[in-house]
Amino acid sequence: MTDPHALWTSMLPADVTFAPDRVAVGASGNRIEFADGSTRLCATSGLWNVPLGFGNAAVTEAVSRATHDASYLSLFRAPHRYAENAAEALIELAKPSRYRRVIFSTSGGAANDAAVKLARQYWVQKGSGSRSLVVGLKGSYHGTMYGSHALSGDELHQAVYSVDRRSVRHVSHSDDGEELATLLSREGSRVASVVVEPVLGSGAYALSDAFVHRLLALREEYGFLIVADEVATGFGRTGTMFATDRWAAAPDVLILSKALTNGAMGAAALLVGHRVASEFVRGGWTFIHGETQAGTPGCSAAIVAVIEELHRIDVESVTMSLADELSQLTTRLVSDGIVTGVTGRGCFLGLELCDQDGNPLSGPEVLRVVSAVAANGVLVQPGPSSIELIPAYGFTPGELVEMDTAVRAGVAQSRETSA
Repeated sequence: MTDPHALWTSMLPADVTFAPDRVAVGASGNRIEFADGSTRLCATSGLWNVPLGFGNAAVTEAVSRATHDASYLSLFRAPHRYAENAAEALIELAKPSRYRRVIFSTSGGAANDAAVKLARQYWVQKGSGSRSLVVGLKGSYHGTMYGSHALSGDELHQAVYSVDRRSVRHVSHSDDGEELATLLSREGSRVASVVVEPVLGSGAYALSDAFVHRLLALREEYGFLIVADEVATGFGRTGTMFATDRWAAAPDVLILSKALTNGAMGAAALLVGHRVASEFVRGGWTFIHGETQAGTPGCSAAIVAVIEELHRIDVESVTMSLADELSQLTTRLVSDGIVTGVTGRGCFLGLELCDQDGNPLSGPEVLRVVSAVAANGVLVQPGPSSIELIPAYGFTPGELVEMDTAVRAGVAQSRETSA
């Protein structure tokens, strides 16, 4: 008999046990099937990973062919054609005028670690080794590797794990860049890079146009690199192919994961801009970073298939249309008093929640709302005093109604329980 306690589940107390209706056994389209035979509509795109729906045929067939023809090939000290094709497709998608080279990784957290290393080496090899500080945003999430854990601006027990944050600073994103400017006035000559999520994954807080404008101007003034963590926002999620496509100038490094393979394979990528790539090429510098499972044939084939699928469905038109429907849906939720506000952009939205006295919900209270919504047949993502809606791009009108109904019922039931 299988030991139900053999698996140690992420981000939950170690003593948690799960009933059959919490144990997933399959997924298809936009729904997840559980061990008790029930199904739920997934309004998180499988934790942002599966915008093309579970079991997308084009992606699964591409992975199957690649793993049959070349079950494993490494990128240590030699290329292979699958990774070359994927890198070329990514550069073409993100525009060759903005990016020049691709470094493959295995997760968003590992890619953020690599981006920190890349920025620091860039400055050391240019003779500015004092530029070692990395600046992130308060409330941000970049992963739980040691480097990305230090960079994450959420409180995630960093002190418990002795995460070294001596060379990391955090500033607010809600003051249009004033705190960042103040920090740079003191330590600008020591800053290697500023790392931002265009929409913060925790809470779906979109950077304002004023913040982005200030960030780009400060880069011109102080010279630091900008790293855009688009693990959550890439591939059409906010209405454009990449959220930073709206920026007047490109970041120096673009980090991608999640939707990169439609969740079929563990993969991430750093798209490196001309400024950084050209210096490494000119200097003949070696970037000491490698991951055994990065850019394998299966991962690379999935990336190419995803890009082809995004073109096939005309993803920007699809997501802009879905975003309009979501905007109408969430506006009604606010006007009906179900939620108190909406954050985010495009198809990546947060619904702010308060108790009967108008106080923002605590973490445990938010999880109770998430459970109540799930009991009504829909899976949503918890956020700080909010729940997040991150639907797959193929959500039908009926599925939007189903999501709306479950959110309304779940919030109402949670309020009754806490009253």
